[in-house]
Amino acid sequence: LAQARSICTQPAVQRPEAPQHRSQEGAMDAWKACKPFVTGSISGCMATVCVQPIDMIKVRIQIGGAEGGSTNPFEVARKLIREDGVSGMYRGLSAGLTRQVFYTGARLGLYDIFTEAAKVPGEKTPFWKTTVCALGAGGLAAIVGNPADLSLIRMQADTMLPEAERRNYRGVGHAFSSIVRDEGMGGLFKGAVPTATRAMALNFGMLGFNTAAKDALADLGVKKDSAAQVFGASAIAGFFASFFSLPFDYVKTQVQKMKPNPVTGELPFKGPLDCAMKQVQAGGITRLWTGFPTYYVRIAPHAMITLIAQDNVKKLWDSMGL
Repeated sequence: LAQARSICTQPAVQRPEAPQHRSQEGAMDAWKACKPFVTGSISGCMATVCVQPIDMIKVRIQIGGAEGGSTNPFEVARKLIREDGVSGMYRGLSAGLTRQVFYTGARLGLYDIFTEAAKVPGEKTPFWKTTVCALGAGGLAAIVGNPADLSLIRMQADTMLPEAERRNYRGVGHAFSSIVRDEGMGGLFKGAVPTATRAMALNFGMLGFNTAAKDALADLGVKKDSAAQVFGASAIAGFFASFFSLPFDYVKTQVQKMKPNPVTGELPFKGPLDCAMKQVQAGGITRLWTGFPTYYVRIAPHAMITLIAQDNVKKLWDSMGL
């Protein structure tokens, strides 16, 4: 009897955790880490497919305006379609989508991670904190996405060059390999400073003001997470994103598309600051806002579609238990 009692009172042997259960937990942890970036990438790609033709016209206006050409969006669009056909409106789409996967995925993903870390339970996140989160996420993401952004600008501007000076990139992969071959690995990050500065300004206007607008609309009685709140906040964010980022976008475009003088071998600008100063000297401070109506029509819808898509993709993950 004593032996039987001792057997009964012995602690149960702990069974090792099933390998399948551990692998499932590991997969969910990996998904949790990747989810903000995947959500951002999907949202950005959806918006880019919608606004790529407007972006193409925007780049042509900026380049044409700097060279004394037309800045009328309708005239630029007619000329583009006449020379390249309707498919010309989607030139550089592969680079644009690649850019969204890396750049928008990173800036939206990092912003979500930064703002989550900055939250204090029971308190509303102050605007200065969302501003720091937006600036940090935008700058870091721009460096990651610079190679694709550089390829996109060059592919969109290529047919405006004399035939002998065209790069004739066949796609984003060919653009990457050609840049590395001709300019070295560092060539992929040409214009990274104005690109990062522009991204910080864009993120500040888009994400910082989107969060602030959502809070303001909620204070006015608009239902949280309703279509009215999401659409209204994204529209406000789209305007501020356009206004703050255009000067940096204009300078970035000039720096990334510049080529050495075929005779002297000198570049037209020594850097982003020199480019900005020469543009202001040539056309005044408003030169940096060249093509604002077209830029707004490109940026605001892109920002709105991205933010609305992001909210809906997040809801999709929740409905799927992810």
